Amino acid sequence: MKQSIQHTLSKGLLLLSGACLSAGCTDSFLEPDPLSFYEPEKTFTSESGLQAALAMCDRHLRLYWTDFETNNINVPISTEYLFSDLALYGKTDAGSWGCYDNFADKLTPTNGISNGDDNQISYFWGQSYNGIKYANTVLAYLDNIQGLDETTRHAYMGRAYFHRSYRYLNLVFQFGNVPLVTKLLEIPKQNYRTTKKEAILQMITQDMEKAVQWVPEQADTKYYGMVNKGACRQLLIKCYLATGQWAKAEAQADTLIRQYPLMTNSFGSFANSGEPDTWHITRNVIWDLHRPENKALASNTETIMMMPNNSNESHTDFLTMRIFVPFWNDKNLKMPDGNQAMINYARNNKSYNQQYDWTRALGRGIATIRLTHFAQHGLWKVNGVEDRADLRHNSEVGNWVNMEDLKYYNTASRLYNGRNVMLYSDTTIAARDAQGNLLYNADGTPKYTVKQGDLLCNDTIRDWFDFPLYKVYLKDESAEQNMGANQFNGATKGSNANWYLYRSAETYLLRAEARLYQGNVAGATEDVNTVRHRAQCSQYYTKVNIGDIMNERARELYLEEWRHTELVRVSYCLALSGIADEWGNTYNLSNWDKQSGTDDKGGSYWYQRVIHYSYYNRGYTISSGQATALNYRMDKHNLYWPIPNGSIVGNNKGELAQNYGYDGYDANAPMWTSWQEAVADENSTK
Repeated sequence: MKQSIQHTLSKGLLLLSGACLSAGCTDSFLEPDPLSFYEPEKTFTSESGLQAALAMCDRHLRLYWTDFETNNINVPISTEYLFSDLALYGKTDAGSWGCYDNFADKLTPTNGISNGDDNQISYFWGQSYNGIKYANTVLAYLDNIQGLDETTRHAYMGRAYFHRSYRYLNLVFQFGNVPLVTKLLEIPKQNYRTTKKEAILQMITQDMEKAVQWVPEQADTKYYGMVNKGACRQLLIKCYLATGQWAKAEAQADTLIRQYPLMTNSFGSFANSGEPDTWHITRNVIWDLHRPENKALASNTETIMMMPNNSNESHTDFLTMRIFVPFWNDKNLKMPDGNQAMINYARNNKSYNQQYDWTRALGRGIATIRLTHFAQHGLWKVNGVEDRADLRHNSEVGNWVNMEDLKYYNTASRLYNGRNVMLYSDTTIAARDAQGNLLYNADGTPKYTVKQGDLLCNDTIRDWFDFPLYKVYLKDESAEQNMGANQFNGATKGSNANWYLYRSAETYLLRAEARLYQGNVAGATEDVNTVRHRAQCSQYYTKVNIGDIMNERARELYLEEWRHTELVRVSYCLALSGIADEWGNTYNLSNWDKQSGTDDKGGSYWYQRVIHYSYYNRGYTISSGQATALNYRMDKHNLYWPIPNGSIVGNNKGELAQNYGYDGYDANAPMWTSWQEAVADENSTK
């Protein structure tokens, strides 16, 4: 059985991680190679040094999902969902300091990007350039290694190209035009110039064409978690789509789909919910597909590349249940009789009842991120029908949790404990004094503590939303060993949090895109329906548009895809192809990303989906049980995130271009229009 790369290379990885991660964030790409004080001339004279550097690259991939400087309130990947149609910041007690609701007015190059609890924009900027640095380290020292045959040398080069290209593809759709860094520098370079995204896309497409030729298949790769040919092919598909090469994208997808068939039946190990007496899972292929222990199985033919995260040596906490599950034990959620709806009793508490152990079954959520109403309901409508047979939205088998399916769990209430949770009261309860006597108003009418139909939740943003348990449930091993634990949060140390980077369900949807851009609507429809068939849906498409494809991505790839990045990429593809979106809008290459305002006209496809399907720009303030009122706003120019001001200031001998709509934007800022120019400038001593 193949091992995870992180086990075997942990010593080299730890050596490099101490050096690499000391580089800082926002302006790290301006600094000389941080590996230099580890004497790279000695470290990278043997193949083991290259292996350790690539191990760091591989491990670094998962940090986009899991790592946020030991913060247990949020994770980086959630930022991608805040800037999308699917999720909102839900932590209503965060105060007024943050940029979590009103990005239109608060997000600037100096504000709202400093890696607070609300978003990690700066993290994506800094860590992406760190990842590029790690890849450039491999490329810089590859020729120093004696005795490598050409095939092995090319495999190392191809994997480094993958890591660099992966970061750049995401950077150009998060930040637009960005600096191109392909070298390791002996001294700091402070005169970088921005490179056009089109030029960067051209370069990484060429690099990935080589990588697909050079990198071996997974079957010929020693460890899981290393870049393989299939992963290179998947990234090349996205590069082809982003450069308008639709037929080439389709051809690459054809190959991948033949090699990585979808899993259609239950497989691997079956792990029920954290407490099956509370919430039972009827075994099904979707649940099995997303169990961490099954993602690395050779029998899982759908896995193109996964990110190992199950070893104590290099484990990174992934607190999915804490961050993405409703705050169900909040005091703002009440029973009709006024008692708190649910309490997270520990197993050693005398009031503990195994039938209602929501802490272990679902996790003790704090709802930092909450799904939009669209993501809970409208997304699942096909042919006008909310498809609850879809295994990804199915509460009967236990994959999907509806709040109404939970049971009250508070022994202080004899009347309601154990009954189904309600958003609105099903009864009217008269007010009584301490002796049990009825109370009356001054006009003689009865007083009531609650009337039938009254709202029982003072904070519906944070405390009340449905969610996909199959995606967020990760067994909390450390809490499981503690009978007094009442904070089951997800994959803490010792827990398994293996995650998919790429799997073939996405390949079908990428091919659907490529076919749609070429006018093959029937082929695109067939691909989307193939993914739906595996999910055992009751509703199928007869003719898809780009909105249907993006909806299916949302259903299938929640917390796997970089949602904002993919929406921006597709926005660019629509402008390239000229095809209309689901509302009949078409987009122009000259201005699709150069518009501002919060009205419902114009903007990019990303913006149209955000305002159609999320709470942004609805024109009202949302109140919660906290003092803070939320005003969710997004501007058209928030399509791209601002270039962090620290990087612009640090580049004090040159000029980095700021994005349209943000302070410091200059339409005449100089930019390299070809990647060859940018590389030549790097080689220059000026």
